[in-house]
Amino acid sequence: MSSHLKILVVLPLYGGSLPIGRFCAEALKELGHNVEVFEAPDFYASYSALQNLKVTTDRLDYLQNTYLQVVSQAVLAKVETFEPDLVLAMAQAPLSQQALKRLKRDKVPTAMWFVEDYSLFTYWKAYAPFYDIFAIIQKGQFFEELTKIGVDNVIYLPLAAQPDFHKPLKLNSIDRKKYGSEISFMGAGYPNRRVAFHKLVGKDFKIWGNEWDGDHVLKPYLQFDGRRVSSEECVKIFNATRINLNLHSSIQTDRLVTYGDFINPRTFELCGCGAFQLVDRRQLMAEAFEDDELATFESMDDLLAKIDHFLAHPKECKTYAEKGRARVLRDHTYAVRMQSLLDFTAERLEGWPKKRQRKALYSEDFPPELKQDIQKLLEQLKLPEDVSFEDLVWAVRQQHGKLSDLDTSILFLDEWRKLYGKKN
Repeated sequence: MSSHLKILVVLPLYGGSLPIGRFCAEALKELGHNVEVFEAPDFYASYSALQNLKVTTDRLDYLQNTYLQVVSQAVLAKVETFEPDLVLAMAQAPLSQQALKRLKRDKVPTAMWFVEDYSLFTYWKAYAPFYDIFAIIQKGQFFEELTKIGVDNVIYLPLAAQPDFHKPLKLNSIDRKKYGSEISFMGAGYPNRRVAFHKLVGKDFKIWGNEWDGDHVLKPYLQFDGRRVSSEECVKIFNATRINLNLHSSIQTDRLVTYGDFINPRTFELCGCGAFQLVDRRQLMAEAFEDDELATFESMDDLLAKIDHFLAHPKECKTYAEKGRARVLRDHTYAVRMQSLLDFTAERLEGWPKKRQRKALYSEDFPPELKQDIQKLLEQLKLPEDVSFEDLVWAVRQQHGKLSDLDTSILFLDEWRKLYGKKN
């Protein structure tokens, strides 16, 4: 699947799949596709403002649902303008059933990457049947449940890292002191984590992330007053920490390691950063990593023993980190995931991608100097030589900064073409 595609990535209003959506967009651009991003977070402030109206719960639900319908209409307007070959929606993307039906009627292919635990977030039941392609981070029973509701075009697509973002950093002394510690954890305060981390009291330990309210024992270890940590800050934390704890979320408190199936994004991101981690063993982990690429634990006693061991053996930490990073760069990048998704889509959707009628940008007797300038522009924009004029115009408009004379001429020609077309 090597066609040059136009892809619209629809982000959620907020939440964990938001940065993942941005990484997907960047990866698709790396693969040479024209990518437009629907910035749903731009609508989040207005959506949140509805909660300040002090109205009844029923009325608030009505207003929020109505507002989300408006956002869905905005996505449809974007589709009409951009005319994508594929609409890729992230989990929690503001696309209503009505909007998805409209896209299906207009024969616009759609895909969702559901990067959440299907057993906890069950809204997939209402939306999965309306997507042409459904990508998930779990196997087994989830496939069976989707088949029951008529969803067959399902692909297992684990999470990943973005190499130009999740990478080793040379931190200055201030950042190293601010973000560094012997042991750290970055994530939300799920019940299993609260219980486990009480055992780490007294150690050089920092907790980063939100939803840790009400735990007075762990409060002294909580950084930034428990606010949400940005993706950029996460990379600094990962690089500054000697042992990054990676305990998958669970509402269970009786067992530390539940041997769940999906692998969280931190597993891949920490490896991408060349950082050492101790991660609880997961069912699908053996498919993604060899034993010498990840250091795992299987109980609280095992975790405590391995913390002591690896603090005393930094060379072992470095070996694990180097092997884990090499594996991620080879097999677990967002570019790899997006290519897998596109290949699967081409395999399952007959006639996709639709061939576009393309006319050459210039004829054989075109002035050589101008032809050379256009070829340089195509290289700069990472566009193929057979790109359509419409796609070239779109790519020029996506640039930032001052327009070149050639950019200006292309945009002027596009406006003239539209005007001339209307008159005829």
